[in-house]
Amino acid sequence: MKNLMIDEARLEDISRFAEQNEDAIVRDIARLVSIPSVEGPAEPGAPFGRESRRALECALEIARELGLETHNCEDRLGYASVGEDRGQGYLATITHVDVVPAGDGWEADPFTLRERDGYLLGRGVLDDKGPSVLCLYALKYLKDAGIPLRYPVRALLGSCEETNMKDVDHYLENYPLPLFCISPDAEFPVINGEKGIYHALLSSCHARENVLEISGGVVANAVPAKASAVVRAGQLQSSADVRAEELRPGVWQLSAKGISGHASMPEGTVNAIALIVGYLLENAIPAEEELPYFRFLAKLHAGTDGSGLGLESEDGRFTALTCVGGKITTAEDGCISQTVDIRYGTTMTGEKITSILTAQAAGCASVTVLNDAVPFYMDPENPAVQACIDSYNQVTGEDARPFTIGGGTYARHFPNAVAFGPEHYDRPVPEFCGPIHGINEAACRADFTEALKIYIQALIRLEALDY
Repeated sequence: MKNLMIDEARLEDISRFAEQNEDAIVRDIARLVSIPSVEGPAEPGAPFGRESRRALECALEIARELGLETHNCEDRLGYASVGEDRGQGYLATITHVDVVPAGDGWEADPFTLRERDGYLLGRGVLDDKGPSVLCLYALKYLKDAGIPLRYPVRALLGSCEETNMKDVDHYLENYPLPLFCISPDAEFPVINGEKGIYHALLSSCHARENVLEISGGVVANAVPAKASAVVRAGQLQSSADVRAEELRPGVWQLSAKGISGHASMPEGTVNAIALIVGYLLENAIPAEEELPYFRFLAKLHAGTDGSGLGLESEDGRFTALTCVGGKITTAEDGCISQTVDIRYGTTMTGEKITSILTAQAAGCASVTVLNDAVPFYMDPENPAVQACIDSYNQVTGEDARPFTIGGGTYARHFPNAVAFGPEHYDRPVPEFCGPIHGINEAACRADFTEALKIYIQALIRLEALDY
């Protein structure tokens, strides 16, 4: 596709707008960050909790202050808009104003935005309150600069992305789909595909014999850093990976520490549950009735590519399948449940995964599918994808190409969409900066200014296309 040109005067005007509005953008991000918008109990007018609703109201208030039209979609999602709707369809951005819990260990109040050496710190500053404000200012530019709009543009603002994305489900069920949508809730340059995401529960019920209890992990979509078990055994010795401590004669506490990470990117991680399961089998701890299930778990934890279960696959569009057992628990009745998180490409299906897991379990465990989202992929040569990558390259001076990921964003909910920044995983950051979902979450102020220029250019280019 031929690069859709934007003249030099327009480029200079976009840069001037982004730089002149830096302080105002930081001010508005601070307003959103101050709201601890973790999903809470549903209330009248607040289906995802009071604080999520407050954050949505705040974002819409910012939009109105910028001169944009706003609409509240039944308190689940809202949007700001620019341009006349003549039934010709519309373009959209989609971000979210809810956040994950702050957690412990922050150097300062996570809900008070602070700035240090050019970096903004606070819960949600990067995921996704900062990008939400950038999208509103991108629409402000289109309005203030009088850009001719073939299609109106909406900045969609979700309020429960971090949990179940019921906000966007509601929107898609009740409002027309955008012609094309960009989701600034990921990384640059352009993400044109996301793997399928499969979650299941592998459960076994048997009498408590030698393995009295096993636990580990916090969530299904993360490699667990800690795991433990209480077992009956004779004399045990600690290994390099597992500490064995006798609680009382013949009863031992086993503890393991691994290296955590996101389930979609398990390279370099060490699964603490795998360490415990390996120790149990190496020391012949499980009784005869328990043994098949722990051998099954050993296959699951044999590698993060699923090869232990015969699940390994690769399609050339995505990186290889990943398979992670993220959380294991023991119920009071002795039933053990292990979650599995599998990210897969186009040569695999959820049905095939379930069939393979069931066959490998061989009757020692049930397989309960929790969710299965099919892979999402857009041709990198698609004109809309090229409009985004051209905008990124023109602003940064790079020669980047679209790429695919194992994670999941709002983009996969739309038939024509890409995830589009604003993170740069390849750019080093100071040690005091934390990641999204981590303590001291941080975003580079200069990167935000650069991102705003990219988003404005992309929307202008997308306006020139036929859909």
